[in-house]
Amino acid sequence: MTLLVLFSIFVLLMFLGMPVAFAMGIASLAALIGTMDVPLLIVPQRLFASVNSFTLMAVPFFILAGYLMNSSGITKRLVNFARTLVGHLTGGLAQTNVLTSMFFAGISGSASADAAALGSTLIPAMKRDGYSASFSAAVTAASATIGPIIPPSIVLVIYGSMTELSIGELFVAGIIPGVLIGIAQMVIVYIYAKKRNYKSENKVPFSEVIQKLKEAFWALIAPIVILGGILSGIFTATEAGVIACVYCFIIGAFVYKEIRIKDIRKIFLDATVMTSVPIIILGVASIFGWILANQQFSSTIVNWISNVTSNPNIILLIVILLLLLVGLFIEAMAAMIIFIPVLTPLVTTFGWDPIHFGLIFVVTMLIGTVTPPVGIQLYIAASIAKVRVSKINEIWAFVLAMIIILLLIAYIPPLTIFLPNLLLS
Repeated sequence: MTLLVLFSIFVLLMFLGMPVAFAMGIASLAALIGTMDVPLLIVPQRLFASVNSFTLMAVPFFILAGYLMNSSGITKRLVNFARTLVGHLTGGLAQTNVLTSMFFAGISGSASADAAALGSTLIPAMKRDGYSASFSAAVTAASATIGPIIPPSIVLVIYGSMTELSIGELFVAGIIPGVLIGIAQMVIVYIYAKKRNYKSENKVPFSEVIQKLKEAFWALIAPIVILGGILSGIFTATEAGVIACVYCFIIGAFVYKEIRIKDIRKIFLDATVMTSVPIIILGVASIFGWILANQQFSSTIVNWISNVTSNPNIILLIVILLLLLVGLFIEAMAAMIIFIPVLTPLVTTFGWDPIHFGLIFVVTMLIGTVTPPVGIQLYIAASIAKVRVSKINEIWAFVLAMIIILLLIAYIPPLTIFLPNLLLS
C-alpha cells in the first residue's frame, strides 16, 4: 500500500509538470502520513543526513570551478584550440563543439555547466555558419554528457559517496568510456555534415596550432593537476574541487586577467544557485529512498529480476533498459538517489565489479539528460538555440550512438576497469 501511494502520487505530480524535487517530497510525505506509523522527525533527519558528507562538498566546488572557467577565458581558449585541431574536418564547428566538451570535462564535471558555457559560445557561431538550430542544439546537448564521465565528475562523486566506492577509481574508470562517447559523437557529426553539406574550415598552419596550444596550456593541464593529485594521494576528491576553484581563479585573474573584482560576486551567486538544485534533489530523494528501503523495494526488484532469468548478461541488459526508461521521466540526479540503493545489491548477487557497474549506471542515467520529456541538457541547448525541444530530432542519432557505446562498456568490462587496475593496483 505504501509503495502504491508513493509512486501513484509521484507519477501524477510529474505528469502535471511539478518539479521533480517537490513531486518526490509531496509523495514521500503523503506515504509517511497516510500509510506508515513512523514519526515525521524522520524527514529532517534524512534531509540533514543525506547532505552531511565531506565527500559531497566536492559538488559545490566543482560547480564553482565551472563558473570560474567560463568567466576566466578558459572556455574561449579551449574552443579556439579545439578549432585548430578539428575545424578542418567535415562539420568542423560541430566537431569543435564535441572536442571542446571533452577538454571542458576535465575541469568542471558538470553537464549543465558544459551545455550552458559551450552552448552560449558555439551555438550562435554554428547558426551563423549555416548549421540548423536543431542540429546545433543536439550536438551541444549530447556533447555535454561527456562532462560527468571524463573526470572529475559530480555524479561520480555522488555515486561514490552513496556506495562507499573509491572516487579516484570511479574517476579513472570514466576516462575510456568518455573518450569513446566523444569519438562516437564526432562520427555522428561527420555523417550529418556530409549529408547536409555543412562546411568545414580551412586547415590552419602548424604554427597557429602551437600558438593556440600555448594560449590554452594552463587550461589543458588543469585536468592533469586535478586527477594527478587524486591518484597520487596528495588530496581527496573534495579537496580536488577546492584546488580546481583556486587554480581557475588564479589563471583567470592573474594569467589571462579576465576575472575582475566586480565579477566575483556574480560568479559565486550563480554557482550557489546552480548548487542548490542537486542539493535539494539529493535531500528530498533521500526521504523517498528511505521509504523504498523501509518497504524492501530493493529485495522485490532483485527477486523479480532473478525470477525472469538467472543469466547475468541478460539481467544486466534488463537493468540498462530499466534505467533508460527511468531516465526518460525522472531527472538523472533524483533517479540516481532513488535507484542506487535499489540496484547496487545486484552487484553482490551476480558478482559484478562494482566500479564497472557504477560506470554503467552513471552513463545510462546521463543518456536520460538528453532525451525528452525531462532531458535538462536538451532544454538548456534548445533555449540557447531558440528552438523547440520537439524539433530537435537529430538528438536521437546521438542517443543511439551513446547506447551503442554503453553496451560496449557493459559487455567489455576492461573498457572501464583496465585503467583503474593499471594505475591504482
